[in-house]
Amino acid sequence: MTRSAFSLLVCAALLAACSTLPSPLGDPRAMKFDPVTFTIPEVERIVLENGIIVYLLPDPELPLVTVSAMIRTGAIFEPPDKVGLAALTGAVMRTGGTARMTGDQIDEELEYLAAVVTIGIGRESGTASLDILKKDLSRGLAIFADMVRTPAFEPARVELAKHQALDAIRRRPDSPAGIASREFRKLMYGADHPLGRESTVESVSRITGEDLVAFHRRYFTPSGLILGVAGDFAKPAMLDLLRRTFGDWKPQPVTLPALPPVTGSPSPETSRSVNILNRDLTQTYLRVGHLSVKEDDPDFFALALLDDILGGNSFTSRLFRDVRSSQGLAYSVGSRLVPGNLGPGVFLLYAQTKGSSTPQALASMLDHMERLRQEPVTDDELQFAKDAFLNSFVFSFADAGLIVNRLMALEYYGLPRDFLQRFRDNVVKLTKEDLLRVARKHLHPDRVTILAVGKDDDIEKPLSTFGQVRHLTLKPGG
Repeated sequence: MTRSAFSLLVCAALLAACSTLPSPLGDPRAMKFDPVTFTIPEVERIVLENGIIVYLLPDPELPLVTVSAMIRTGAIFEPPDKVGLAALTGAVMRTGGTARMTGDQIDEELEYLAAVVTIGIGRESGTASLDILKKDLSRGLAIFADMVRTPAFEPARVELAKHQALDAIRRRPDSPAGIASREFRKLMYGADHPLGRESTVESVSRITGEDLVAFHRRYFTPSGLILGVAGDFAKPAMLDLLRRTFGDWKPQPVTLPALPPVTGSPSPETSRSVNILNRDLTQTYLRVGHLSVKEDDPDFFALALLDDILGGNSFTSRLFRDVRSSQGLAYSVGSRLVPGNLGPGVFLLYAQTKGSSTPQALASMLDHMERLRQEPVTDDELQFAKDAFLNSFVFSFADAGLIVNRLMALEYYGLPRDFLQRFRDNVVKLTKEDLLRVARKHLHPDRVTILAVGKDDDIEKPLSTFGQVRHLTLKPGG
């Protein structure tokens, strides 16, 4: 007998012997644990003399400091004929140098300091961050402040960013999932609404370097800036450094353009909207849903649990266990509650399925949505959803940086500082009756918008049983 064979026999014998011994802890499936509790550390909030809001949370565990910023701006405030301007502004703020340093000089200095700076402008806000060693904070913060306050927008970097944006637009049709997500958002908010519109080759081609300068000048001001600092620092010294770095930045008033109202499903006079976007695919990418509540709505907490039970908790949700596992109708399936902040949110169901399985998958998804309105969830489903939420709640505050960023976001969107704790406390109190009431009020399977990205020949006739079919046309770069 070889040595390896002998070793395998010994291991097998030991395992067999151990399997007959009683576990000192008993059956692990019957073990009970105390509820997970967590206290959010106290974070100091200070307003500098020029209006900049600052959140400070020292954490001496490592000799590192993270400075984060949220800027009151976003793609929703772009001129409608120059969609893409905000994203370009954020990109070139990072790459295009400052009044004191070129873009290349900044990259070299940050590399020498082993520091990382990111800047970007999304749909509803601008963000920036600096990660740096404690000993280099003063130098790194000076560079970071220059990039935020006085970007140079070097012409060559502007043109490079435009070319990259145009290339990304031209590649969009290569991703069916991306097409489905973008087109569904347009159906929800309107293709011309700031919350639904997308950049095009034409809109990006119109943008000039002067447009980037003007956009930055309009929205990057002390009164629109929230700073968060987490890491190894002393508060008095940090406040002194922030005042020296940002204190001479003169405040100026900012008037944000008003968002037009959103008119979408569901409304009492609408029925299902069935939309097909023809693509030569063997699979269908389904998006199903309607407008929903903003994050500050009292029913948001119950809707979040309903989402987990329906399809948000991937492996244990109803959609996964039935539509994917039991019926085998979808490669992927689930749901998602997208909270609204500056506008209404969306309650969304999604699936990727074979063309021939599209109507069955869609019918099952709508049936499960309706079932939430007709009967209470089970005790086990409710408890599992609560436990999953409460256990994951702790990881929202895994480090000081995450805690500070959470508080900055709450301030940015006008939510109360104790919103997250309120969220947790409300989830604990929810009953099956609460979820049933909220489902009947906020879920409307008879008035959903349906989008199917797939092959017309496979799906048009069967989908007509769900409502009158409308054919969408994908615009160039869509």
